[in-house]
Formats: sequence, structure tokens, C-alpha cells
Amino acid sequence: MFPNSSNLGRPPFPPKYQQQSTFFTKLPLNIPPNLLSHQQIVVPPFHFRGAVPVVTLQPMAYGSVSPVSRSDAVTSFQGRKRQSQQRIPDDAKRQRIHSHDSDTAVVNQAVPLPEERRCSFPGSISAQSPVLHAHGSPALVGCVPPLQDALFPDPTETRLPIANDQLSQQVLELFQACRQQASDLDRKELCRTELQREIQLIFPQSRLFLVGSSLNGFGTRTSDGDLCLVVKEEPVNQKTEARRILSLVQKLFSTKLSNYIERPQLIRAKVPIVKFRDKVSNVDFDLNVNNVIGIRNTFLLRTYAFIENRVRPLVLVVKKWASFHEINDASRGTLSSYSLVLMVLHYLQTLPEPILPSLQKNYPECFDPTMQLHLVHQAPRSIPPYISKNGSSLGDLLIGFFKYYATEFDWSHQIISVREAKALARPDGIEWRNKYICVEEPFDGTNTARAVHEKQKYDMIRGEFAQAWRLLQDKKDLNCILPLKAAKQKR
Repeated sequence: MFPNSSNLGRPPFPPKYQQQSTFFTKLPLNIPPNLLSHQQIVVPPFHFRGAVPVVTLQPMAYGSVSPVSRSDAVTSFQGRKRQSQQRIPDDAKRQRIHSHDSDTAVVNQAVPLPEERRCSFPGSISAQSPVLHAHGSPALVGCVPPLQDALFPDPTETRLPIANDQLSQQVLELFQACRQQASDLDRKELCRTELQREIQLIFPQSRLFLVGSSLNGFGTRTSDGDLCLVVKEEPVNQKTEARRILSLVQKLFSTKLSNYIERPQLIRAKVPIVKFRDKVSNVDFDLNVNNVIGIRNTFLLRTYAFIENRVRPLVLVVKKWASFHEINDASRGTLSSYSLVLMVLHYLQTLPEPILPSLQKNYPECFDPTMQLHLVHQAPRSIPPYISKNGSSLGDLLIGFFKYYATEFDWSHQIISVREAKALARPDGIEWRNKYICVEEPFDGTNTARAVHEKQKYDMIRGEFAQAWRLLQDKKDLNCILPLKAAKQKR
């Protein structure tokens, strides 16, 4: 995960007074990937105020389980066939080091740090940021589990909500059957680690982050992987620079990495991406350039996911329901998974007795939009669990969610704001004017539901919410809106 390689615990970029990001001026964007020799991409180690020891990354060969030397590492991903079944035992092919929480995993500990400093981001120690001590030791009192922490195992499994009625039991069972496992995250992280090393042959100062549902706590067994390639500290023009960079990445995938990456496709959207499938992990990925908001909101959502134990089961069921009823695909004019998550969080914030607060209001220092990227994952761990007086069951909350959007929320005049923990009157800006559904992105204030631009799709979405509320209120059986057997099989 984000990023778990040993050299990525340090700042993504050297401080400006040490070294400017100049690879755009030194490296023509049209240079073919195969013209860069391995000797040309030696990157000087980054230092951060002298607090972090310099370590050398020893990359993992794709599909292997032991560190390899630099001379051997550069041959991986170059058409090298994977080793035979006889040479690698099945249980070793994906051997990783797991944390005690099934949702977290450690990756690429090729160069372990001293035991007292071992964490998922080696080198990003809490001493570097006073924010991390705001509420005591984050590893001991924080509600958000570390991505990996050998010293403080996370007791997430003991914090699942109690389900006493049939509907609540169905919600919890579906969550336990379908939520992302540590092994699922491992497969994505293995791909991220290897792709980062290959992309750094073209852009030496870049860093590749795993973001989205894979890390925010709301992933399922079949969730795609989202990757953010950060090439420099400054913003990147998405229509020009980002597309040129992604063109090079696509060429790299379709030539040098063709034995491992299939169907790389450049999608020229508002935020362009390269879509591809990793043959080794069997995971579909979307890769963008410098969309760093995705890194920040990943850990905002991760905090909401773990701050109250009813949040994750509710979100997973809503996503499964929306997918089954074909209203969970922004590319087809319906709601993205990100918008659906924000809608659930907003509902839980706006109950008469809220189940969630506004984290950005209560802990602004932990979600500072200017915080350096290498600290973003650590700050939320200082936040204590939220204690709500609302004792509603999972089943009652699910029925209430559908009722809220079917009968209470004013779609025509309000926007959904998790940042403010309430519905806001629609501003008159272009982002909101004449839009059918308005869901505010918590960091940059854009509309995450802007893909819903056809009235037919909007009416379909509204209709599904209303029907789900009527059926659940009457039947109190999740099967009436989502066939559980099929949903569990699909994972």
C-alpha cells in the first residue's frame, strides 16, 4: 500500500532548498522508455531534517518472495517468464507478512528498520509531526488501525457490531463474506511495488500510491485498484502534462511489461487515467497522475471507516445494492462508489443523534490539505473512537438510509457535505448549477456526482432508493433488495 516500500517512508520529494524537481526540464516527454539505461536513473537519497536514516531499497522480483540484488532486479518485468510450479511452492508465490488485522498488511520489508521504529511507512515516525501526539500515542489510543504495525496489533475483529435481528445479521454476514482481505491487498501492493520501480526508470523522482477503496476500509474482495502516480510537488495540467506522462506509461505497459500487463488503455477524461489489468494479481487498475486529492481523501475515509464499527458494514451493503441495481457506475452516468460512500457518511452525520462527526471540523490539524503526503497516513491515528449515543442497529440504519434519500433529502436545492456534516443549500457556482445530484468532495469542493447528467439516470437512481426503502420497511429482509447468495458468491 501507500507507499509501503522502504524508501517511501521518506518525503515523496526532496525539500525545495535541497533539490528542485527538474526532471520535466531534463527529460523530454517523448523519449521512449527503452532509451533510458539503468545507470541513468540513480536517485540520490532523500533526507528529511536529519531525522530519517538513509536506507537503500532492495526491490522484490515480481512473483518472488526474497530480496534480489539490483542487477537481478532490473531484469524483472522484461519478458522474464515466471518460475515454474516445481521451483516455487504454491504457498510461497504470494507469501507476504500479514498484520493481525485482516484488512491490513505489511509490504516490502526488504530493509527492515530497528524494531522500535518498524511501521507501515518506515521512516515516517511520529516524532516528525506534533499532530500525532495531539491525543496521546496514536498506536495505543487511535481508532484508525495502522497499515502495518508489528508492535501494536489492531483489535478490529473484536469491534464488529452486534446483530440481534435478522436484517442486521444479514448485513453483518454480507460484510464478513465480501470485505477485502489482507491477501487481496497484498496482491495489489505487489503490483504497485513493481510498477513503481519500473516507472521510476522513466521518472526517477516519481512515487506510486495505492489509493481508494483498497485502503480506505470500504473495499471488497473484487474491488479494483486505484493508483496515483505523483511526479512532482506542483500541480500537473491534466489535459496536457498528465496525458503525455500517461502516454509514456501506457507505452511502457504495452511493450516492456506486456508479459504482465494486459489491455493498457489511455482514457482521456477530466482526470485522465490508464486502465489496465495485472495478469499476476488478476486485478484491474486505474492509474492517474498527480491527483493527490485521492491520497488525502483515502485517509479521511479510512478514519470514518474505523471510527465507528457500524460504518463499514453499512457502506459495503449499500455499494453491493447499488451495483446489483446498476446505479454504481460513473462511466455510465450513475453514482461512483466514492459518491455512495460519502452519501452514507452524510446520512450518519445528520441523524438526530449523529453516529459520525465532521472529522475535518473536529480535527483540522489531521486533515490539513497542505500536509505533506508522507505524513497523511499517520495523522488520523491520533483520533480516538467516536462514542455515539445512537444505539440503532445495522438493520434500522440501513432502512433509515434509504428513507432519508427517498423522502427527506432535497435533491433539487441541497448538496451533500461530509465536510460540514449537514446538507447545504446549493451555491450558484458552475459546479452545482443544473446538476441532478450534488455530493461535495471534502477537500477540493468539487461535485463527485457530476457524472449523473441525464434526467433518465437521475430518475432511475431516485426510484431505486424509494423502492429499497418501501421493500425493506415492509419485509425487513435484505434478500428483497439484494439476493444475498449471489452477492456473497460474487464477493
